[in-house]
Amino acid sequence: MKIAPSILSADFGRLGAEIDAVLEAGAELVHVDVMDGHFVPNITIGVPVVKSLASSVKAPLDVHLMIENPEKFVGPFAEALGKGAQVSGREISQDYIVVHAEACGGPGGADGGFGSAEALRGCLQMIRAKGVKAGFSVKPGTPIEQYEDALALSDMILIMTVEPGFGGQSFMEDMMPKVSWLRDKKASSGGALGYEIEVDGGVNAETAAIVREAGAEIAVAGSYVFGAEDYKEAIASLR
Repeated sequence: MKIAPSILSADFGRLGAEIDAVLEAGAELVHVDVMDGHFVPNITIGVPVVKSLASSVKAPLDVHLMIENPEKFVGPFAEALGKGAQVSGREISQDYIVVHAEACGGPGGADGGFGSAEALRGCLQMIRAKGVKAGFSVKPGTPIEQYEDALALSDMILIMTVEPGFGGQSFMEDMMPKVSWLRDKKASSGGALGYEIEVDGGVNAETAAIVREAGAEIAVAGSYVFGAEDYKEAIASLR
């Protein structure tokens, strides 16, 4: 699996050094949790920080928008990634913007109704039009099957194995049927579906084996990596 350390668990006082360290230790992506205090209870970072990260980080950024009406913010976040990539020399096409299916199409959002498959497809199309890889996520209580029509527009699908909004929660193994369903859908598509399957929440050496067996290809790990004495050892144990 690819490993995407979540900076939510990093020391923000030395964020650049922390990111350099996990990339040197073998991580392939950097997971950036954006929270608005509405869709989830916490508030984290916004467009200016993402632009700064894009300007300095060589690896792909995996920007996870846990925000209401993500349609309103796809443009600013994509612009931040693009301008940052010009500085760092990274291609914007390497980066991901991942929205929550439940958050699309709310008041002032895309047509199709709050959390509808139509609204999600519209949001994914907006992201792809900006030259960024597009993905979507679902909360633990949301059935993935209702968004089957959005799979073909997705470069990544993120299955939450905790409730979004907080780090350090316990892994929910009963989310693995969603991962396996996505794996089987892709395998039976004859190459028509090309998304990567990502899992986020409670990932450690023990649970990583479970998500890997279910079919996950990218594992997000926050406190397990950034809380370790040896980042390289922690990342290697997840593979």
